[in-house]
Amino acid sequence: MNGLQNLSSFRPYVLPFQGFKCYPRKPFSFPIDMMGWMNYSDIPRSMVVKAISDSTSSTKKSSSESEEEKSEVYSHNMTEAMGAVLTYRHELGMNYNFIHSDLIVGSCLQTPEDVDKLRKIGVKTIFCLQQDPDLEYFGVDIGAIQDYAKKCGDVEHIRAQIRDFDSFDLRMRLPAVVSKLYKAINRNGGVTYIHCTAGLGRAPAVAMSYMFWVQGYKLSEAHRLLLSKRSCFPKLDAIKSATADILTDLKKELVTLTWEDSKCSTVEVSGLDIGWGQRIPLKFDREHGSWTLLRELPEGSYEYKYIVDGEWTCNEFELVTTPNKDGHVNNFLDVVDNDPSSINAAVRKRLTSEDPDLTKEEREKIRQLLESYPDEE
Repeated sequence: MNGLQNLSSFRPYVLPFQGFKCYPRKPFSFPIDMMGWMNYSDIPRSMVVKAISDSTSSTKKSSSESEEEKSEVYSHNMTEAMGAVLTYRHELGMNYNFIHSDLIVGSCLQTPEDVDKLRKIGVKTIFCLQQDPDLEYFGVDIGAIQDYAKKCGDVEHIRAQIRDFDSFDLRMRLPAVVSKLYKAINRNGGVTYIHCTAGLGRAPAVAMSYMFWVQGYKLSEAHRLLLSKRSCFPKLDAIKSATADILTDLKKELVTLTWEDSKCSTVEVSGLDIGWGQRIPLKFDREHGSWTLLRELPEGSYEYKYIVDGEWTCNEFELVTTPNKDGHVNNFLDVVDNDPSSINAAVRKRLTSEDPDLTKEEREKIRQLLESYPDEE
């Protein structure tokens, strides 16, 4: 099995998260760059995972330094957000791998000419998970690509947007996105090309969810097959939680985060359910000299970090993920059902375990949901 999966943060134990408070003392600190991302300049180059197809890659290359710099920044941010050392070289062109004879996972199309490259290998559905900011960052003209695909008449270009580097948005969006994919595959047949920007996070996660929910794979089987074909890092926890969300009543619990420090001027939190590209400010309680955040979160596991006076930090008195191979850690919490003896709690526990599988009845229920899910614009 590909060793990439071992880079994910290990949680040694799980506790219900209710009214949890944070008391910092000598917190772990990390420098940040101008984009608000933690700066790790000493990442071992030997650990970099390159997404390059064994058999096919666009030959068009760019010598533009600006494109190379953008790729460096994107790879840096992806490494910090995904918890594994990953790299993407946009200037090398589109790259992809066949997972099945009729299913491909790859990086983004960059020009209308890429549509023709996919048509030549039998692609009938191009399934794009990128948001507009992803496309704008690398200067991709999505309108020209869509117009050309429509003009061709034998391939359908579909967008189903998921926010980059955001496990929670992936979890929340998976049912709608996989529903759209499921309908497109049934409608168009042929080969389906699923892509995000680099083809390392969102696209493999959507492909795995389709394999798990529709094609009858155990999640671990789908994961092994995917990693045997393409070096990538899909967020398994998001897929597990999305599966449990479909098959149980999605409950929310009120979570309290408290930072005890009256001397700092600002305290924010990143991660949680908003992703690493956004921040939530904590409110200062002058009477108690502490900073507090109250937030309702659906059941599930969440990683997060505090930003205190602009400095990213972990609190050693809260649960902390085991350091990955690069020494990176986050705080984490698990939001669980107040009634662990309920049927839904038992189902969720099973579906979010190490190696979940679906019963025939559960898979049929998911299939019915995918077929009936309202179409997005």
